[in-house]
Amino acid sequence: MAVSDKVFAGSIPKFYDTLMVPLIFEVYAADLAQRVAASSPRSVLETAGGSGVVARALAPRLRPDARYVVTDLNQPMLDYAATRQGADRRIEWRQADALALPFDEASFDVVCCQFGVMFFPDRVAGYTEARRVLKPGGRFVFSAWDRIEDNAFADDVTRAVAAVFPHDPPRFLARTPHGYHDVALIREDLTRAGFADIEIATREEMSRAPSARDAATAYCHGTPLRNEIEARDASLLALATDRATQAIASRHGEGPVAGKIQAHVITAAA
Repeated sequence: MAVSDKVFAGSIPKFYDTLMVPLIFEVYAADLAQRVAASSPRSVLETAGGSGVVARALAPRLRPDARYVVTDLNQPMLDYAATRQGADRRIEWRQADALALPFDEASFDVVCCQFGVMFFPDRVAGYTEARRVLKPGGRFVFSAWDRIEDNAFADDVTRAVAAVFPHDPPRFLARTPHGYHDVALIREDLTRAGFADIEIATREEMSRAPSARDAATAYCHGTPLRNEIEARDASLLALATDRATQAIASRHGEGPVAGKIQAHVITAAA
């Protein structure tokens, strides 16, 4: 994974939350929140909380006396997330590395992570940390994107942007968000970290945007794909976005667009 894959700064958090979240994250956040809240946990830790889409879905489902700690490696994302969340004394926002959590053993009933484990440089270490801070019998609930070919807009954008840089195509989307899709590997990594009773469900949903331009802008401006494009030639960001727009429109039509998205949702017991 490239260093730039983990940089969510500048204008990325705003584009991410206003465009990417409704495009692909909200539907899975609602499902994850339901799974986490099902056991009425008293304490929840979220890692890689991003711009707060899970927090907005989960907080209303938690009990009044719950403790909910939302962490992320990127302080700008946490800062943005906090501005989007109403006042809630149950929630603590805290910058933290999921591979070195600043919490005592057996501190939480549930640890959750939506589409963050793909960014862990050492997933077994991250899973081991999740297990360490879980109480006996606690649950680790997380999600990971399936392969890029099963995620229409991400695939369209990757192919279109590659044509703009044929000698050095940006591969962020395929390499990182969609680079950890092997179910057998996920299960193996969890087992190595000491988890048991592992359940993996593959969920297909639909991604929708008001226009092909909105979908293309979401990926090209609201993810670290932007960092890759600008590192090659910042003056070509607009062209790359235009080409991605054309690719999505040619495949999915003019006006509002819809495309398949697919992800794995995993629950593992400590």
